[in-house]
Amino acid sequence: MFKLFRYSKPWPILPSYLPWSPAPNPPALRSCEAYFGNGFTRRVDLVSPQGPGSGWFRCWFSGTLKSSVCEGGALRMVPEKVRMSAGGERLEDVIGRSEEEELPEFEDGAFQINGGDEERESKKLVSGEVLNEIVPRGEWIEEPTLLVTRFEYANLFHTVTDWYSAYVASRVTGLPNRPHLVFVDGHCTAPLEETWRVLFSSLRYAKNFSGPICFRHAVLSPLGYETALFKGLTEEVNCLGTSAQELWQNPNDRKTARLSEFGEMIRAAFHFPVNRHRIERPGSGYNVLFVRREDYLAHPRHGGKIESRLSNEEEVFNTIKSWASNHKDCRINVVNGLFAHMSMKEQVRAIQDAHVIIGAHGAGLTHIVSAVPKTVVLEIVSSQFRRPHFELIARWKGLEYHAIYLDGSVADPQVVVKDLGGIMRSLGC
Repeated sequence: MFKLFRYSKPWPILPSYLPWSPAPNPPALRSCEAYFGNGFTRRVDLVSPQGPGSGWFRCWFSGTLKSSVCEGGALRMVPEKVRMSAGGERLEDVIGRSEEEELPEFEDGAFQINGGDEERESKKLVSGEVLNEIVPRGEWIEEPTLLVTRFEYANLFHTVTDWYSAYVASRVTGLPNRPHLVFVDGHCTAPLEETWRVLFSSLRYAKNFSGPICFRHAVLSPLGYETALFKGLTEEVNCLGTSAQELWQNPNDRKTARLSEFGEMIRAAFHFPVNRHRIERPGSGYNVLFVRREDYLAHPRHGGKIESRLSNEEEVFNTIKSWASNHKDCRINVVNGLFAHMSMKEQVRAIQDAHVIIGAHGAGLTHIVSAVPKTVVLEIVSSQFRRPHFELIARWKGLEYHAIYLDGSVADPQVVVKDLGGIMRSLGC
């Protein structure tokens, strides 16, 4: 038997981790744990094992999210029966490719389960002996593997929802180590892939396999659209972020530490410390990170130009920088967050080192999921983009949040400096 994967990364130790195993009493419907943690408590066995080595398939349903995490054993994937582009190409090589070409269409038999009796023939099941014979070169993946289909793979907000969904699916199914990852889509490579690779044990595209593959244990990750991070945009998710220690001591259905746990997972994946505490008056100064919006080529259908959310961003940034350089009460380091020209690791480092994060409404602010406790967020919101994405993430993380609402897309730099000055004074600067 040929094993494709031989090593699985261990889960890191996370200060905000709370057990994911189902409690004797499942979390209340629409509680914070049901939204962000293990609310997948209704087990539905769709295919039961019929003997040693036979396949199985079950789903864990969340009544709160109206979503399921499904998993199966002895699951066979036939890539040639999945119609989509190969995936994993360089962006420059696939300019103009349509989205329809990249999204999977499944033919009958694209996925099969090792089973065998005649009554289950409609489920495309085959016996273990036959399965071993028909899989070329005996390609089995023994380690648990996540199967992920992405849609808006080049947008940070939507990708963070996919990361979170994959993390939750891994925890809900009790995987002992970080799973391997297979993208069941045909998207080209993108900078966000760097984080996928560090979060999980390995990454491959489904079409990169030379033939049918059998998974000893496969987990189907729900779409990011089915997470509380996305659903909270259209329904009330009334939760406040707090520490895991507080929840241990005082359980509360209206509080959660799950996003802090997830942010620590991202930082740990990049080998950043997760036990670091804020220094009240840092000798090296306070870091104010200004998250910038820049033109960049995001995907094959993108023209390379982004829509401005803050028309005078450069003026605002320069005014803040000038104000900080003349600030006498303490040292303020203004960090130019040119994320489009930074690796994902550099972006996460900038976020974790920031005392204050400023930016116009845009996907880059989703990085606040990785911010450390007591980080302050100041969002500049134009009249056309009054959406609650980052106010909600800050609330669910337990971060202090401020907003400056504009009549159009031009900010008064002095108003921004005034608000920032108030925040700095509250930090002791």
